[in-house]
Amino acid sequence: MKSNIEELDILARDSRLDARTALITGSTSGIGEAIARVLAASGATVVVSGRDADRADAVARSIADAGGQAHAVTADLGGSYADIRALATEATAIAGGRIDILVNNAGIYPVSPTADLSDADLDALLATNIRAPHVLVAELAPAMAERGEGAVINIGSWMSRVGVPFGAAYTASKAAVEQMTRTWAAEFGPRGITVMTVAPGATSTPGNADSADALAAMTSGTPAGRPVRPVDIAFAVRWLVSGEAAFMHGSVLDVDGGILSTRPS
Repeated sequence: MKSNIEELDILARDSRLDARTALITGSTSGIGEAIARVLAASGATVVVSGRDADRADAVARSIADAGGQAHAVTADLGGSYADIRALATEATAIAGGRIDILVNNAGIYPVSPTADLSDADLDALLATNIRAPHVLVAELAPAMAERGEGAVINIGSWMSRVGVPFGAAYTASKAAVEQMTRTWAAEFGPRGITVMTVAPGATSTPGNADSADALAAMTSGTPAGRPVRPVDIAFAVRWLVSGEAAFMHGSVLDVDGGILSTRPS
């Protein structure tokens, strides 16, 4: 099994997403970066966004170096409503006047016990994980609907549908993402937009590198026997936006190595 980096470094190029543009939030590392690189390898012009300008630029350069097309924008999705709307405006302009694919990937994940979660962390979690996707869809989906086509992919979590003794606000935010997916599918699907959730399992990313042993233990008994790689999520997103999954309106696609369906009770 190749590592995430090895898999991304050998991506084959194809044209299935030629002439499509995509905004991927939180795409300066981890799952978001993998999605940006995979969509770009299939011909999409991608807008890489994140809070750190240098990291965003580095991801955009890596995509360009591999023969793809990418732009970098800086955005703090935990900021004001105006900040989020400014991201939508800037991304649309830099991508040539249209966004065809929106991937709501950015999220924060404080998973402390309930009594230990600070007010500031709770506010930031709700702003980034729920408010930002809602505002971006409100800003970008109407134009997709006018054109009669588009795709919105929300990144959820396997933890939204199980009980765990920590992270109540985080898991609730991902359940909210799933419900927004269903509602947006009903709202925008008749006008040509497919809206779906990809729900990762326990995923190994740079942000949780210090938990590698815990992730390995958590996934050792799953059918896959290992943590999810960000590129595994990216491949699923690419399929969903390619047109081959056009009948999956409102669906939740679990990319979790079997952890949800085979998890011991």
